[in-house]
Amino acid sequence: MPIHLTVADIGANQKNTSDSGQKQTMDSRKIIIDTLEESLSVKEQFIRNSVEKILEASNLMAQCLKNGSKILLMGNGGSAADAQHIAAEFVNRFQMERPPLAAIALTTDTSILTSIGNDYSFEDIFYKQTQALGREGDIAICITTSGNSANILKAAHEAISMGIHVIGMSGNTGNLKKIAKIPFCVDSTVTARIQESHITLAHILCDLTERILFE
Repeated sequence: MPIHLTVADIGANQKNTSDSGQKQTMDSRKIIIDTLEESLSVKEQFIRNSVEKILEASNLMAQCLKNGSKILLMGNGGSAADAQHIAAEFVNRFQMERPPLAAIALTTDTSILTSIGNDYSFEDIFYKQTQALGREGDIAICITTSGNSANILKAAHEAISMGIHVIGMSGNTGNLKKIAKIPFCVDSTVTARIQESHITLAHILCDLTERILFE
């Protein structure tokens, strides 16, 4: 049987579509504001609770670099991107015109990563690089939102055995906080909030390290 739509039917359908679109827009705006407020709250609590450890870590990093040692950085996924981001801030500059500082992200050489992963295991990709490049007095910044990434923990244990200082960045769970010399643990289980807090912390550490060394 053919369906005949009246003008009233068409108008009702348009109104329903319009109402639905308006509700979706309102829901999306709420998501945006809720995300912002949650992110700000998590970061503020994390940084306020970490002030003394931030001072300790920035002084340790400045002393390490002043002594001619270096900073090694490692992480997986988004944390790998953070490792590269942080290394760039040290090697190039952060906010101050100054000489380059020695930092290496162990996440960037695809030939090394794939050869170790292929010949040995993914768990060894940072462990073997730490053995090859790390020296006593260096710092390893180990980043894992879960606190339990096997390749990070294995490299951290090796770093400690080599006399390398481990600064850990994680969420509020996992084993990294138990072994790091200076553990930074974000009180959240949401990966995005943890990563946002980590990069805020990293920027503060870069800023303070520059100021200690060159201001």
